[in-house]
Amino acid sequence: MTRPRALELGGLLNRPTLRRAGVFRRALRREVHRLNDHRRLVAMVLLMLTFGFIAAGILARGEAAGADARAYWAAVRIWLNGGDPYHPQGSFLPYVYAPWMLPLFAPWALLPWDVALFVWRGGTILLWLWTIDWAYRRHALETAIVVAILGFPFGANLDLGNITLLLALMLFGAQFVGPRLAGLLWAAATWMKWLPAPFLLVLAPRARGWGLVWLAASVILTLATLPMTLQQLQTLFGFGPRPIRLDYLVLLWALVPWLWRREEPFDWVRPSFWPARLKDWRDGATARLASWRTRGNPLGAAWHDASVWLLTFLGLRA
Repeated sequence: MTRPRALELGGLLNRPTLRRAGVFRRALRREVHRLNDHRRLVAMVLLMLTFGFIAAGILARGEAAGADARAYWAAVRIWLNGGDPYHPQGSFLPYVYAPWMLPLFAPWALLPWDVALFVWRGGTILLWLWTIDWAYRRHALETAIVVAILGFPFGANLDLGNITLLLALMLFGAQFVGPRLAGLLWAAATWMKWLPAPFLLVLAPRARGWGLVWLAASVILTLATLPMTLQQLQTLFGFGPRPIRLDYLVLLWALVPWLWRREEPFDWVRPSFWPARLKDWRDGATARLASWRTRGNPLGAAWHDASVWLLTFLGLRA
């Protein structure tokens, strides 16, 4: 009888085991090759240093951390007990967002505070790491540099539990989902803090149209809760002069998907970029003006072209 061919290497290893070993060898070779990439090494060091500084800052703060998240948590509980979340008693910060958004926090706010803070911070960190992973796989060094530059805003938001980082992640994720959900994410972020409004430009055309629809729905909900909205405005503008909020810079992270899909994400930093781009804009404007003059009715032609552009911008025209 012939010896079974399933056994090789002196009968110690069979073919499936050898195949798995080959996969591991190839994976190790790829990792060693990555370690020889100096740009990737610098990116890894930058990310480790940034994560280390953020973690050290959060740990140093101890129980004092999470003041903003605690304000959202307490606001829902005060509201459910018939109180005024815009003028809380005790050491809680006031709630300063739209009254109709309180139910959105309710499922989370019903958790005990220690559990709620863990869920809030842990969920935010997981989502943030997902966005970093997406960006790092495409442009490792550029991702590490941006994370390092925004290290303080990231750390401040994670320490305080401020919702601004979650809004940035919502705007980041809005560039990967369907138009209805993308528009909803943008509208919710914009109605909560108006700074995300310009990010409508980086959404897909149909998502922009849906974003304006959801924003109109937010206006209706705000008018329906007008008495509490007036209390919100009174609280919002009653803080007096505020310091410069560097933590808002974290919203710039939402530009990463739009930039990273370009061939060169930072070509606009080069001095030669803007003169060439301005020349293209000037030539395009000149050509449009000439086209309007040749069409007999310049004002009507301009209005028609502007209407077509707006419909295309909002995804209402193919």
